[in-house]
Amino acid sequence: MSKSALFDMPAPLIAIVIFVLIFIANGTGFRYRKSRLRRNKENEDEGEGLGTVESSMLGLMALIMGFTFSMAASKFEARRQIVVEEANNIGTALLRCDMYPDSVRNLLRAHFKDYLDTRIAYYEARDDDDKIRTTLDQTADHFKRIWQIASSFTHDPRFLISSAQMIPALNNMTDIVSTREASRVAKVPPIILILLLVLTLGSSFLLGYGTKTKQRNDVMIFGFTLLTTMVLYLIIELDRPRRGILTLDAAEKMIVDLRKGL
Repeated sequence: MSKSALFDMPAPLIAIVIFVLIFIANGTGFRYRKSRLRRNKENEDEGEGLGTVESSMLGLMALIMGFTFSMAASKFEARRQIVVEEANNIGTALLRCDMYPDSVRNLLRAHFKDYLDTRIAYYEARDDDDKIRTTLDQTADHFKRIWQIASSFTHDPRFLISSAQMIPALNNMTDIVSTREASRVAKVPPIILILLLVLTLGSSFLLGYGTKTKQRNDVMIFGFTLLTTMVLYLIIELDRPRRGILTLDAAEKMIVDLRKGL
């Protein structure tokens, strides 16, 4: 799967680039207005009515920013819920191992240890696609062994109740693996992030162009640039929870704790 080179960069570096670009765009707009006034010898009323355009651009930027932030936040929360659900599904299946004789239970729990190791490795692979694919293949192999053991007892009348409880639990356990992988690759579309960046730079340019004083208010421009950059940075962080400051470590700890319990 192809990735955007820009949004594959570390989030702090992206934030620095965005901060600089917004500042430059504002300064460019301010200097362009001054240049036009000198070249055409126009008065300060040349920009009259521009405030409506500025408000429209800022409103559109705020709308897209709010939409994108909501999308990133909902995806982050969905990923967290899926990790918690996977931990619960594995925990349920582990408990149901106790319905089998000790020899079978111990064998199942040994395979569950290996299975949990691969699920932990899946998260620790971060965004390394090769490692992720390897851990998914290993997860499938270990699950296959667990399934073969559990399914071998389904035709034994002595284990009908045990099988009726274990098989659905295993189904849920394997289904959540696909769901979690799907949620991992479901990012905010890069085109939306690029559109948001273009709108931000355009708004910054218009703010600079609409400045009617001879000197820019550096405090206001710095504040606008900083706050806008912080929101964009937070959106990027929410969209990549396997690295950065916003992670799923707290939810993943539930799976780690299951492994420690074995």
